[in-house]
Amino acid sequence: MSGLDLPEIVNASDIAEYSDTVDVLVIGAGIGGCCAAVEAAAAGASVLVLERSAAAGGTTCMAGGHFYLGGGTAVQQATGHADSAEEMAKYITAVSLEPEPEKIKAYCDDSVEHFDWLESLGFQFERSYYPEKAVIQPQTQGLMFTGNEKVWPFKEQAVPAPRGHKVPVPGDTGGAGMVIELLVKRLGELNVPIRYEVGARRLVVDRDGDVVGASWKAGKEEGFIRASSVVIAAGGFVMNPDMVAEYVPQLAEKPFTLGSTYDDGLGIRMGASVGAGLKHMDQAFITAPVYPPSVLLTGLVVNKEAKRFVAEDSYHSRTSGFVMDQTDRAAYLIVDEAHMERPEFPLAPFIDGWETVAEMADGLGLDRDTLQATLDRYNEYAAKGEDPDFHKSAEFLAAQDNGPWAAFDMSLGKALYAGFTVGGMATSVDGQVLSEAGSVIAGLYAAGACAANLAQDGKGYASGTQLGEGSYFGRRAGRHAARSARVRNEAIAGKVT
Repeated sequence: MSGLDLPEIVNASDIAEYSDTVDVLVIGAGIGGCCAAVEAAAAGASVLVLERSAAAGGTTCMAGGHFYLGGGTAVQQATGHADSAEEMAKYITAVSLEPEPEKIKAYCDDSVEHFDWLESLGFQFERSYYPEKAVIQPQTQGLMFTGNEKVWPFKEQAVPAPRGHKVPVPGDTGGAGMVIELLVKRLGELNVPIRYEVGARRLVVDRDGDVVGASWKAGKEEGFIRASSVVIAAGGFVMNPDMVAEYVPQLAEKPFTLGSTYDDGLGIRMGASVGAGLKHMDQAFITAPVYPPSVLLTGLVVNKEAKRFVAEDSYHSRTSGFVMDQTDRAAYLIVDEAHMERPEFPLAPFIDGWETVAEMADGLGLDRDTLQATLDRYNEYAAKGEDPDFHKSAEFLAAQDNGPWAAFDMSLGKALYAGFTVGGMATSVDGQVLSEAGSVIAGLYAAGACAANLAQDGKGYASGTQLGEGSYFGRRAGRHAARSARVRNEAIAGKVT
């Protein structure tokens, strides 16, 4: 059986008995699913959550804990960083593939409210700012730049502001698990059960094609749940080799995948089984950061043709995205002795050092004359604080003319790349799943990594986008699913009476 196969649809008329009947069934207890369940229950709906694993969280619990938020949050205000929903929307629009204006506007307009809602779960983002160029704050600093806001051309399209809000947990992995714990606690307070090690397998549809439930399986037991609304929040597809090979072959080549065991695309395939349109399935986040230390970004990155191809101060996944476009997906970061510093955790391995540029060219297998010309041009303008070719910011410009020279290998297969999928089901601003023609599939919602919301590719992605949009649009899906369930129930009751 192929990992591309779609689950069979179950006709409601063929079901003799349901194990449960609820207003809203949520499939998956990651950030999107938990937020959807909390809001649906808060709106008065009866809610049930199914989670295939033995604990809530999924891939969310692997994340460092960045939420991409802005528009003037309490942390931004406390640290003196002016921002507005309008400038935030300009930036997200600029870095998005096929931007959806309604979604971007809603996300940005509601960002401060969403920030406040997250803190109402029972924690506070630290009112502090980390000014260095890093992948994630080293301690518990609450705010830093996590995208390309200060990188050309985006810095000319929107006023830059830091929007990477990190939960107060030190380190770069697992911080978001704290938010999951608080969401699970809130679900308990709302009397919403989470059934662990129970997986949804197929969708149930009525004679009109509306989704009215799902089948489930737990070990040898199985059954059906009747639901007025079904929210699929079952993760991406990075752990499905067949789907990865079909849609994002660059992830199949050599990177370490960022995902849980259950990021196998089943939720996406369940949606597709009832006609869900899929968007941006060929897009992936893939990265192997060369910083920190940020001093390395004063160097220059060249390809096999010994030419620069990206502004080195770009956010790490943007730089990596451009590496993927080069010959043999190969690139090298070159620095001189004055700017050489070994990373504490080197993801792009150190290759060697050379006394002359000619020796370095030979060692890297590059053309001597071209590499010398590239280095000379870079140094000439860097000494003046200029970069006419790629517009790198002046703070990261420095002539690399103090030999010997060193190089780091940013090539796919040499550097330790990691990645995850970006595409998923097409949805409305309220999480309603849309068909390929753009019509609403009644009764079905999607949230989190199996939904295509803020459509950024790896070159435009900012850390915190998945947790930010997953939680925000999960909330919207939960609220709308609850309202839809109430309308459906009232209609059914009217027919009965």
